[in-house]
Amino acid sequence: MTTPAYAEIGITTNFSFLRGGSDPRAYVHQASILGIPVIGIADHNTLAGVVRAYKELDSDKVLHKPKLLIGARIVFIDGTPDILVYPRDRAAYGRLCQLLTRGKRGDDITRIEKGECRLTFGDLLEFAEGQLLTLTLPHRFEPAQALDVLAKLKDSRAEGVWLAASLVYRGDDRRRLARLDDLAAKANVPLLATNEVLYHDPGRRPLQDVLTCIREKTTIEAVGRKLEANAERFLKTPREMSRLFRDFPKAIAETMRFAGKIDFTLDQLKYQYPDEPVPRGKTAQGHLEDLTWAGVDKYFGGKIDDKLRATLKKELALIAELKYAHYFLTVHDIVHYARSQNILCQGRGSAANSAVCYVLGITSVDPTKVDLLFERFISKERLEPPDIDVDFEHSRREEVMQYVYRRYGRHRAAIIATIIHYRPRSAIRDVGKALGLTEDVTAALADTVWGSWGKGLNDMQVRQAGLDPSNPMINLAVELATELIEFPRHLSQHVGGYVLTQDRLDTYVPIGNAAMDDRTFIEWDKDDVDALNMMKVDVLALGMLTCIRKCFDLIDHHKGKRWVLASVPQDDPKVYDMLCAGESLGVFQVESRAQMNMLPRLKPRTFYDLVIEVAIVRPGPIQGDMVHPYLRRRNRLEKVSYPSPSPDHGDKDELYNVLHKTLGVPLFQEQAMRIAIEAARFTSEEANGLRRSMATFRNVGTIGQYEEKLIGNMVARGYDANFARSCFDQIKGFGSYGFPESHAASFAQLVYISSWLKYHHPDAFCCGLLNSQPMGFYAPAQIVGDARKNGVEVRDIDVSYSFAQNTLENTDGKYCAVRLGFRQIDGFHWLDPDEELLKEAQAKRQGKVYVTQKDWADLIIDARNSGPFTSLEDFARDTGLPKRALILLADADAFRSLGLDRREALWQVRRLPDDVPLPLFEAATAREQLDEHAKPLPEMPRAEQVVADYQTIRLSLKGHPMEFLREMFSRERVVACRDISHENERRRVRCAGVVLVRQRPGSASGVVFMTLEDETGIANVVVWPKVMEQYRKEVMGARLILVEGYIQSSPEKVTHLIAQRMVDRSHDLVGLANDALSRKHPVPAGADLIEPLNDDPRAHADMPAQKIRHPRNVRILPPSRDFH
Repeated sequence: MTTPAYAEIGITTNFSFLRGGSDPRAYVHQASILGIPVIGIADHNTLAGVVRAYKELDSDKVLHKPKLLIGARIVFIDGTPDILVYPRDRAAYGRLCQLLTRGKRGDDITRIEKGECRLTFGDLLEFAEGQLLTLTLPHRFEPAQALDVLAKLKDSRAEGVWLAASLVYRGDDRRRLARLDDLAAKANVPLLATNEVLYHDPGRRPLQDVLTCIREKTTIEAVGRKLEANAERFLKTPREMSRLFRDFPKAIAETMRFAGKIDFTLDQLKYQYPDEPVPRGKTAQGHLEDLTWAGVDKYFGGKIDDKLRATLKKELALIAELKYAHYFLTVHDIVHYARSQNILCQGRGSAANSAVCYVLGITSVDPTKVDLLFERFISKERLEPPDIDVDFEHSRREEVMQYVYRRYGRHRAAIIATIIHYRPRSAIRDVGKALGLTEDVTAALADTVWGSWGKGLNDMQVRQAGLDPSNPMINLAVELATELIEFPRHLSQHVGGYVLTQDRLDTYVPIGNAAMDDRTFIEWDKDDVDALNMMKVDVLALGMLTCIRKCFDLIDHHKGKRWVLASVPQDDPKVYDMLCAGESLGVFQVESRAQMNMLPRLKPRTFYDLVIEVAIVRPGPIQGDMVHPYLRRRNRLEKVSYPSPSPDHGDKDELYNVLHKTLGVPLFQEQAMRIAIEAARFTSEEANGLRRSMATFRNVGTIGQYEEKLIGNMVARGYDANFARSCFDQIKGFGSYGFPESHAASFAQLVYISSWLKYHHPDAFCCGLLNSQPMGFYAPAQIVGDARKNGVEVRDIDVSYSFAQNTLENTDGKYCAVRLGFRQIDGFHWLDPDEELLKEAQAKRQGKVYVTQKDWADLIIDARNSGPFTSLEDFARDTGLPKRALILLADADAFRSLGLDRREALWQVRRLPDDVPLPLFEAATAREQLDEHAKPLPEMPRAEQVVADYQTIRLSLKGHPMEFLREMFSRERVVACRDISHENERRRVRCAGVVLVRQRPGSASGVVFMTLEDETGIANVVVWPKVMEQYRKEVMGARLILVEGYIQSSPEKVTHLIAQRMVDRSHDLVGLANDALSRKHPVPAGADLIEPLNDDPRAHADMPAQKIRHPRNVRILPPSRDFH
């Protein structure tokens, strides 16, 4: 007997966050294996996962291609039972998107919070035209309500109405099916079979139970009937579904009739980029060409050689052929707006291959100086839209984003989504809670995880957490956490990628509100948008641009010279001398430990050397073992040669043009692609597939399918097998994270400019970096220390001189002094001036008057402008600051200009009434009382001052905590960090320091690099994987660490300490703090006048409560900056 065909339309994926137990792609594969002809994805109030399923149908591994129905399960807030909604055609699909957008965005009166979707039955009826609607009823239902809903659905403009029926072994299935059949007959609607699928395979039941517990914020023991009764809600075969519905065969047959009514597929989304306004009588292409030649006049004075002119004409012709002129005009307009507002910006990525982008002012890579490949940006063969990334100052990028919204409207512009996935640490925490493990156990397991990427926990990590991996509950937690890794947790907004459309964007994809006011984003991410050939514009943020702009402003204000990116003098040999010495702390892209070590070895002397420097310390060149050959050739220790095929397979110089700029060694993505085409004879289609697989680290695993062909073809053509293998290893590295040449060239511009600022204006550079935090590898303490080493005076925070921001003060010396600002004080209330400018501009556009808020720094400055402060009491009265602000200032030692050190200031602040303004005569009386009772307090010892500085402002100008531990460490024969570089090769030493940075690059095969600091300088430590596994807890958790190992030096005098044994000595830092805090001090007379410190947060709505200063709560140092 032939099994009837069956379509499963009730599938819930893991994009119904914390409900579905399987990925959309898993359903496609399972349907192919089971022979299911049609599947319908209907997630809860979302279309977030449908593109993944659609895209997976193109996979060669899906042998039988099921028909994919696109729909959504509408969950209502008014008590209406869930309804499966499937659009019949493109128009109905647009209405479904608009329905979901209403639920996610709200209206002018009600703003829906991010992640919510609030829909009523009436909303559905409004958008019902062309929809196939299937009512799903809960296990227990009221027939009268169901009949009423069905009747209203039938009266709507829907394409058809059905009643869903499922049989999932709950004990009363036959009776319930009979009731549903009777209900369908009364309502005169067909009965439709579905298994209400929650996972593709019954083995996912335990994970789905855990997801339920996470969603309900409970444990397996307490969740009760909220769990499914069994493991039956998986994707079943047509045969099994026919057996279950043997008494209702029409319900099975109806599924195929239902599917047959649907014509819509995602192929029908014909994307159209918005038309840009152009001058009267001009086409978009004509206007673009006018702007291009105007740019030639601007950048080259109209004088260009034949080669560049031919390049521009070629690019313009291809842009015209592919109809991309509007896109280029959009990006040009956004960049022009930013510059009109004095916002620094610069294009990067593959767009830097374009001469047109350069003369339009979008990118900064001069095509006359760097030979780039336009075909990597736009190609007829690829037929993919261009992708222009533009970086803006991170503190002012929001102004540009709001401009995009204003220009196109929120119905035509939105940010794309980013899928926030479970990573090992979050997975083990959530699974542990669901299984009822204690917080101590889950924290111990989570603390063994480095970074956010990985596949789970191994037995060694479990043992290092002090747990038994054979314990059944621990083992189950680890297994389920491993399954949960990479599950979507929720949607967030992309860092700045916009989709723009000619028509309404909300007819393509639902749009929701972001957590930030005035931002909206779609439900699809970058990969989804790419799969549907939708063009995006990337409005990205870059902290270094903010820093550079602030540096330019400071130089202009204090030194009378206005710089812009293009006016910075190029090829300054002194700047390159600095870089060759590895002096690059704070410099863009080359401040990491690996880059600092590479600089003296590569010895950059030209701009293109910086391009290579940016790209070489990346997984691609490292995994391909290309770094050392390049350095040997650069330093003339190895002859430059070019790989070649055998004479009967091609020209011996076929790779010369590909590799000559990098001395015969491939370092860039573009070179890897060209090698695949030239040496391995890949077709354009194969090369494009290879390029896609290299695109981002998320595609690791897809590159492997090209391995045999690339290596085999190269060897067959006579190339050395080791070279072929190295090329493929390099390509695999690019799949993790690699730079194309154009991207490296764009970043090299900022490397040079930030290096120029560091060398010529270290005062402004230090100040700009501090005012742009958080950014970069190093904390403020190291930035300040480096500036002082380079001759810049840095001055303490002081109420008589400081502002909210760090500032420059004129001196008689070569450089200005850096005055630390109030923003450095942890917890001090200050407002970002860039944010205030944005709020003011937004209010002005809305016809409102924005009153700039007064922060604590403003109150101090206003009072200071009326006259100098003479006492703390005058300061408190004149500024009107709350007592908490006064305590923070005193704790930060900011009253020195009033003759008060930290301890004396704290005593005086605590004597003041609690946030009560002092009238003139009462203030005088209080002052007399203080004068009568107070006696001078002894000066705090320097060790205590340093500890207190780090606790309050995260740095100290008075010393380093390690100074006060040096005597102890010297007795233990521990050398200072500075002395590491003077030790002999292979000598065994012991070194201790505060952990500044931890790095475990993906390219380093598990090697961890640590940077330690003491009062003398820094030391670089290498931790090999075996040592890392043995001392994982110390490596990951120590703030102060003692390392035993041996010295390893390079010919360029780059020295490392290779770790063999590690000891966590953080308790010595805590002991230093305890000693400072527990030291007995004389209590001055007048202590009875001291008001108790009110630490109730409700008494200070503008400030969180300060932690009680018990020694165990003291934070000596800010945490290290960890990178992976």
